[in-house]
Amino acid sequence: MYSKNGEDYYIVDAHIALWDARAENLRNIHGKQFIDCFYDYHRNLSPESEVWPYEEYLYQGGERLMRDLFELGYVDHAIFQPALLGEFYHRGFGQTEEAFALTQANPGKLTYNHCFDPRFGEEGLKQLREDAARFGLKGVKLYTAEWQGESRGYKLTDPWAYRYFEACQELGITNIHVHKGPTIRPLDRDAFDVADIDHAATDFTDLNFIVEHCGLPRLEDFCWIATQEPNVYAGLAVAMPFIHTRPRYFAQIIGELNYWLGEDRILFSSDYALWTPKWLVERYVDFQIPEDMTEYGPLTTEQKKKVLGLNAARLYDLDVPKELQLPVADETATGPREPESADLAGAAS
Repeated sequence: MYSKNGEDYYIVDAHIALWDARAENLRNIHGKQFIDCFYDYHRNLSPESEVWPYEEYLYQGGERLMRDLFELGYVDHAIFQPALLGEFYHRGFGQTEEAFALTQANPGKLTYNHCFDPRFGEEGLKQLREDAARFGLKGVKLYTAEWQGESRGYKLTDPWAYRYFEACQELGITNIHVHKGPTIRPLDRDAFDVADIDHAATDFTDLNFIVEHCGLPRLEDFCWIATQEPNVYAGLAVAMPFIHTRPRYFAQIIGELNYWLGEDRILFSSDYALWTPKWLVERYVDFQIPEDMTEYGPLTTEQKKKVLGLNAARLYDLDVPKELQLPVADETATGPREPESADLAGAAS
């Protein structure tokens, strides 16, 4: 929990990872390219005091994760969003067994989401069913630009992807987190294009599509899709650290998301260990839209409380202490915001 100026905030870090990019796990040069790109994001977007040495960045381990998130970072609950990247790393990038063991040891603090790849066909469907039973999955993380053999990505509209979504419906896996954001070397930019979210969200209205990184750098495309698809959400991973290096750009991002989606469909995340949550939470609570960007309006305390934790808590049925909930009369997050015709009319004029 974070407290500031008499206000208490329930914090859900909705996108974290426990990875291993040490030399012994690298399968080829692409594994090093990937973690080096991660480190460049970390180094260039973090305050100097928050930059880790490169060697520490390759593998953080569970003990440090627990300290950075829950002892130092104000986090009440965090959700693992792993990436497999089996073409780049011998044991994969996200460490399934270690992350799941942490979740089992700390069930009130951690949720483990797993991943699937529809290119594995029937075998992968069988594995998804086994994973859902073993991990108690409420969500999955998809990496549409991941390489498999000669394939360098897939689309959510692929027939096999739809087979997997149908299985998610049957299994009660309602939260589909999809990386649709900045490219990471050596993956291909176009494989992260946000357009296929539109089709999938329309055809699977009982699934929630959480677009990690809110489509950046395709923010406008994402917003136009999300305003007409009420089961599409924005994840702030990677967007958050711009609050430090490019505060006006961050104001534009959060302002556009509030305008198009509303405050009930935006989720905070640090993208740990790309960044740590402590400084991001502190700066977001203090952040305000610059006075000369008045078209976005001010950010209210209630909006910030929803973004920092209450929205994700609703999606994952987390038990939020009563004193950290919003008063019933003020709580409008009972479901996705339906866009009003005036919204689109105003935007088009």
